[in-house]
Amino acid sequence: MDMLVGEQIAQAGLTEWRKLAQGLHARYVVDDFGAGARFVLAVGAAGDELGHHPRVMIGEGHVDLRLCSDDAIYREDSGTEHVVEWVTQQDVDLARRITEVAAEHGLTADPASVSVVELGLDTPDSARIAPVWAALLTGSSSSQGRGTPGDEIRDAAGRVPNLWFGDVEGDAPSQGFHVEVYVPLEARDQRVADAVAAGGTVVDDTHAPGLTVVADQDGNRGVVCVDVGAAASVG
Repeated sequence: MDMLVGEQIAQAGLTEWRKLAQGLHARYVVDDFGAGARFVLAVGAAGDELGHHPRVMIGEGHVDLRLCSDDAIYREDSGTEHVVEWVTQQDVDLARRITEVAAEHGLTADPASVSVVELGLDTPDSARIAPVWAALLTGSSSSQGRGTPGDEIRDAAGRVPNLWFGDVEGDAPSQGFHVEVYVPLEARDQRVADAVAAGGTVVDDTHAPGLTVVADQDGNRGVVCVDVGAAASVG
């Protein structure tokens, strides 16, 4: 199934969901664990009907859901196809059904609170170092390039954040590791403001609100990321 681009996701009108990194994310507020479990059971039944299921986490007072297809098709301009992890129409369809299920359970969504953290590592040769990080992070060589046309490290079990590689020229990385924090568009300004109030500095907002680079007092950098295209309908 073809992957959906940001504009297509925005046009789907999924007001309770946000596109972060590779997937669609939602949080629903629940009174207690029992209510969360009953909701998840109903979500599972809805997924059974459509032949697709979300990744679920029940937390204190909330249920977090992530929708992503592991067999999405990405086509290069040349026509070359890659199987990637990304949002497809089946994720949109299930997101709509889950929204209906949540309404049936009287649950309220809290879309501004969802977030995703990934790791970035600058390197002039990702193919050379990726096997080391695949082994360290996941213990499996199959995590290198999983669900991506590049060398990105993705754990099938979702135990650790994704690690992607930034291309740099020369013999040494320009920065090394940095953290990518994906947030909804409506949460971006407050997230940056909170970091600045805590002592951080915005060092690059050239591509804001999509990308905003914030440094701590020691110069360590993090990037606040927003999928602006997919957020167009809910910004």
